[in-house]
Amino acid sequence: MKNKSKNPTTPWKILTVVLAVALIAVSCAWYFTANQTKDALNQKAEAEQETVSAAETESVQPVAQTQQKRKIIIDTDTGADDAAALMIAAKDKNVDILGVTTSEGNVSLDQAVKNALMTLEMAGSDAPVYAGANTTYTGKHRKIFSVFGTDGMGDQDLIHPTRQAADGNAVDFILDTIKANPDEVEIIALGPVTNLALAFDKDPETMKRVKRYWSMGTTGFGQGNATPVAEFNVYHDAEAYKVFVESGVPVTVMGLDMMDRDVSFTGDWLDETAKKGGLSAYFAKSFSGLVQFNDKARGERIADDPDGTLMACALWDGFVQDTQACHAVVMTGDDDTYGQVVLYKEGYGYDTGITFEHYDFNVITKIAGETFKAKFTSLLEEQ
Repeated sequence: MKNKSKNPTTPWKILTVVLAVALIAVSCAWYFTANQTKDALNQKAEAEQETVSAAETESVQPVAQTQQKRKIIIDTDTGADDAAALMIAAKDKNVDILGVTTSEGNVSLDQAVKNALMTLEMAGSDAPVYAGANTTYTGKHRKIFSVFGTDGMGDQDLIHPTRQAADGNAVDFILDTIKANPDEVEIIALGPVTNLALAFDKDPETMKRVKRYWSMGTTGFGQGNATPVAEFNVYHDAEAYKVFVESGVPVTVMGLDMMDRDVSFTGDWLDETAKKGGLSAYFAKSFSGLVQFNDKARGERIADDPDGTLMACALWDGFVQDTQACHAVVMTGDDDTYGQVVLYKEGYGYDTGITFEHYDFNVITKIAGETFKAKFTSLLEEQ
């Protein structure tokens, strides 16, 4: 019988197998951990790159926005309320006034030019001013009557501009500027639209390349001031307004019915504002003629500001709260309806069943008027 004995190599075999398994396990763990770390580092790098890109975008975006200023031409007969509108535009950092065109209306053409130049100078703007029409569209000289005083600015000896009108005619400037900036220019008409009507006659296709037209005109859905049915700007040159309305371009218009206490100034408020000096005093004194007129005519020391309110409609976000699309018909007959603008509302069921192909006369029917005086006051006081 043979003696049984233990195999001395068995423990070493077992130990070798155990070590091999352990080594494999460690290698797998290391490989898995390394890949996890690599993935984490890649994800972190990608996140950091996205953060940098976002920061770069945020830092660049405001610069791009400030470079995209709204390009406007202001057409005016420069009475005190026109001057208030010029101040609002001149103080707006997001607006580029390409030029101001003037016509006879509140005052003579020469006075309108001087008033515009002086107002821009007071407001810190060097925008060029161009002289335009000194008669109505049909060539008539209409009698000038200004409720703002003989100089249109309160007769307070305010007007001493250091600049002169730019060379060239207002109509040519309008057309040349639109051609150089097609579909980019907004025209804000504060007075009779004689210059615009003449420009439509000269080059209607170019005038259709205006981005947007704004007009302070008509009574809206209220009463007139030139006559019971006509607003002054239209009444001064209804034939021009007829050309403007029938040109087929969309127009956003603000009428006299938007004038209420929120966008008017009492005589006492203007007196206090005048004490502040500078642009505030210039503005307040320019309205003194209207305060005196209303005191005598209506027994109330108050001044409304239709042109300044229209400029707020055009430039201040959220100031216009509602509009009504209309078809407009301008009355030019030699009778008591001269200057009246008949407004047919889109979608309204008139008894005659009358309808029109186009309703592109957009009448402002609601504004945030309660914000007007506070915002305008802060503009006046800006250095």
